[in-house]
Amino acid sequence: MSAIITDQLRILNASNFVAGVGTTTNNYYAFIGLPNPTELLSDWDTEPPAPIDSFDEENDIWDTMIALKKIEGSDTRQIVRKISWSSGTTYEMYRHDYSRNNPSPITGATNLYDSDFYVMNSDFRVYICLSNGVSPENPDGRPSLDEPTFTDLEPRSAGSSGDGYIWKYLFTISPSEIVKFESSSYIPLPSDWFNNNSTESIRENAASSGQIKVVTITDRGAGYGTATSYSNVPVKGDGNGATATVTVNADGKIEAVDIEKGGSNYTFGTLDLDDVGLTNSISPANFNVIIPPQGNHGSDIYRELGGNRVMLYARMDNDDTNPDFITGNQFARVGVVKDPLAYDSVDILTQSRATAVGALKVTAQNIADINFVPDAVITQTIGLGSTAVGRVISWDSTTGVIKYWQDRTLGIAQTAGELPEFGNTLLRFQNSLTDDTNGDFAVDGGTATVAIDTAFSGITTTINNRTYNLGQTFELGVSNPEVRKYTGDVIYVDNRPQVTRSVNQKEDIKVILEF
Repeated sequence: MSAIITDQLRILNASNFVAGVGTTTNNYYAFIGLPNPTELLSDWDTEPPAPIDSFDEENDIWDTMIALKKIEGSDTRQIVRKISWSSGTTYEMYRHDYSRNNPSPITGATNLYDSDFYVMNSDFRVYICLSNGVSPENPDGRPSLDEPTFTDLEPRSAGSSGDGYIWKYLFTISPSEIVKFESSSYIPLPSDWFNNNSTESIRENAASSGQIKVVTITDRGAGYGTATSYSNVPVKGDGNGATATVTVNADGKIEAVDIEKGGSNYTFGTLDLDDVGLTNSISPANFNVIIPPQGNHGSDIYRELGGNRVMLYARMDNDDTNPDFITGNQFARVGVVKDPLAYDSVDILTQSRATAVGALKVTAQNIADINFVPDAVITQTIGLGSTAVGRVISWDSTTGVIKYWQDRTLGIAQTAGELPEFGNTLLRFQNSLTDDTNGDFAVDGGTATVAIDTAFSGITTTINNRTYNLGQTFELGVSNPEVRKYTGDVIYVDNRPQVTRSVNQKEDIKVILEF
C-alpha cells in the first residue's frame, strides 16, 4: 500500500502556524544562548555540532539560555524560494502536470514548486510565468529577454523582443518586508492575502475557477490549407465557454493559438479544430491546454507558489530601557521556544523581551576599578559543604551588576552530586563573592571581595543624576530570571560559530521552518 503526504498539507500547516503566532493564545520567543561554546568543544567555531533532539538536550538549552525576544504576528511570513529575473535565463512556465512522470524541462523538478516558474524582478515585484516561448521548435522554452515590470491585472508580454514570455503580476514586496524577510535564498509572501485590499483586484481577476489562459502547441501538424486565422475555436473539456483564435501559416501548419475567452470550470481540455472546419489532409496538430490552479492564477498565492516554509524574524538589540541582551561576551546558539512561563508562575510569559539569567547587584569601595572577566567562575560558601557556583556573563562596573549563568560543568561544585538549579542555588548569595581557590574567578587578575548590595531593590538605579534601567527586578541585591526554566516547547535550535556582542550591535535573527 502506497501513500503520500501532499504538498497541500505542508502549505496548510505553514499557514496555520503563521496564524497561530498572530493570536493572543500562543507566545513564541526567539532566544540566544551558550556564552562559552569553546569550553565545551575547542573547535566549536569551525565545526559547530548538530543539535540533538532529546529532552536531555532541551534541559541543557535552558541551562545555557541568555535572553528571549517575543515574535509578533508581524514578524512571521510564509516564504518561497528566491528566483531573481536575469536576462538570457530560460524560466519554466506554470504547468498543472509536473510530476515524476513529467518532470519540468529545465530543472527536472518532479513537482511544480521545485520548478522555476516565477520570478522577482529588480523592483521586488513578483510574477508568474504563464508561457516561456515554448513551441515545437523550442520544446523547453526560450531565454527571457524582457524584464517584467508592469502591474497590469491581465497577463501579457513584458517587452518587444518577441521572446514569447507571458507574465502575470502577483504582488510587490514592501520595503519593511524586505528588511525582515528577504534573504539570499527566500522571499516573503504577503500576509493575509485573502483579506488584503491591495490584492483584491488581483484576486477578483481570477474569480471564476478553471479559466484557460494558455494553450501551447506540441505539434504544428500539416495540411490545414492556406494562411488564415480562425476565431471562436472552442476548447472542449469538462468546462465551458473557452474559445481561441488559431492561426494557420502559409505552409498549412498551426502557427499560433491565442485565447479569446477563458471560460470556466476546466480541469482538462483540448482544441476542437473540426468545429471551425479546420481539418488536415496530412497529419493532425497537437496541443496542451494548461489548467490553472483552483480559483485561477493569483487567487491563492500560498497554494500557487508553494508556501510550505515560514520565516520568523527577531531583532536582538539593547536600549536604555532594557539591557537584556548581553554585551562583551558571546552567544553561539539561537532558537525558538513556544509558550514559556514567567518566572515562578504558571502564567505564560508575555513581555516583549526577557532575561533568562540571574543577576547580582554588588558593592565595593573600589568598584569602578574592578573587572569581572566574562566566563570566569564565581563561588560563595553557603554553609558547611554547600557552595553556590556561577559563571560570569557580563559585568557593569558603573551599576555594579553581575549577570551569571550555570551550566552543567559547574555541577561538581554542588553537594550530594546535585546539579545547580538556576534561580535557586544562586539566590543563596547573602554576603560576599570571592575568587575560588582554583583561580577560575579573576578580579583584575588578583583576589578581591565584593559584597551583595542587600540595601538595593528595584529595576532602576540612579548614579550621578543618571537613571540606569537594569532590565530585571532586584530584591535585596539579587535578581531572578524573568522566564521559568524548563517550560514551554523548544521548537527550533541552531548551533553556530560564536558571535561577540558589542554595545551598539544588533542581530537580525531569521529562522526558517519547513513543513
